[in-house]
Amino acid sequence: MKAIRYSRYEGTLEDLSPEEILSLLEDFLLDSGFSDPFQRYDPDPERRPTLEDLYDALLQALLQNELVPEDWMREARFAERKEETRLYQAIQGMIRKLQEAGYLRLPGEDPLDPVQGGYRGEAGEARFELTEKASDFLGLKSLRELLGALGRNAPGLHPTPHHAPGVEKTGETKAWEWGDPLELNVPETLKRAAAKGLVNLAPEDLVIDLAEYTASMSTVVLLDCSHSMILYGEDRFTPAKKVALALAHLIRTQYPGDRVRFVLFHDTAEEIPLAKLPLAQVGPYHTNTKAGLELARTLLKKMGGEMKQIILITDGKPSAITLPSGEIYKNAWGLDPLILAETLKEATLARKEGIPIHTFMLAREPELLAFVKKLSQITRGKAYLTHPGNIGRYLLLDFLNKKVQRN
Repeated sequence: MKAIRYSRYEGTLEDLSPEEILSLLEDFLLDSGFSDPFQRYDPDPERRPTLEDLYDALLQALLQNELVPEDWMREARFAERKEETRLYQAIQGMIRKLQEAGYLRLPGEDPLDPVQGGYRGEAGEARFELTEKASDFLGLKSLRELLGALGRNAPGLHPTPHHAPGVEKTGETKAWEWGDPLELNVPETLKRAAAKGLVNLAPEDLVIDLAEYTASMSTVVLLDCSHSMILYGEDRFTPAKKVALALAHLIRTQYPGDRVRFVLFHDTAEEIPLAKLPLAQVGPYHTNTKAGLELARTLLKKMGGEMKQIILITDGKPSAITLPSGEIYKNAWGLDPLILAETLKEATLARKEGIPIHTFMLAREPELLAFVKKLSQITRGKAYLTHPGNIGRYLLLDFLNKKVQRN
């Protein structure tokens, strides 16, 4: 995988690469609405930024990084039409670069995913979409932020307690069986050949090396987008998206054969494509963890494979469930016995299906900790206790093995 090194930019705006432009837009693209004082506590989950929003975000990023020449600023300040200024034209060129590099597209441009209208705002502004390539790039940046201080060892594949023919030799051997690759242990095979003679050599006399057996994993990432993620004076949703994007990049690039899908949960739950994950917003209001777990289990059944897991990123205790009638029962005050029982029942079903639930907790309220502890105990999962402002540092609570580890 090609490495990208970031450094202070010392050139003209025309020289900015698509990756440098996308890096300038990271805060804008991952924003949860918390930075907007007019919608901080009442976000619109259906809001989709327009190309005009993208232009404004690029302009602000260029000004903050002092990348705009002074004569361009003077020209823009006194111009009657911004479209005729060098600054405007340069920013439009940057947007075209993102499109040409495959990071950005207008809805309807993807022949495999045509959009039936809905790509213009109330005033007719053109909207845009990110591609999976852009999400992967943002995931790589997030992954470096989260794991940059964890050492130099490269991540490997998922280990299992089993042995099989492979690459990482264990020193153990076995007789060859039909279907095994011919990873021959030459010394042992020659010993048998010398003892029996080549004429009398049978297939079971062939000896092969054993290696550590690794397997693929099916993963569903559950991302809490309830109102509490921006309610208590801090933005928890943007760091949560960074974790989800980092996990997506890690799984997609470092674990060949793995599959990963994403679910947003709030009053209800729905799957979201990776390309739409960076622009996801908070809302609606409550935390229907049961609906998220139920959808995750359904998706994992369709994804197949024996090794499965759910990664839950949340800051709140369950506060809603969907009743058999379809009505949503809500109680935001404390752990409602009915909501708690139904949510833990879903965790029990996951345990029976061999699905551990690993949780990233973005808050440290005692009630949330108690809930996550019970969830982890039921499914033999792990919990990572962290803080939105420093999500790369965490406290690992391994309830199954009774271990506590600080990073």
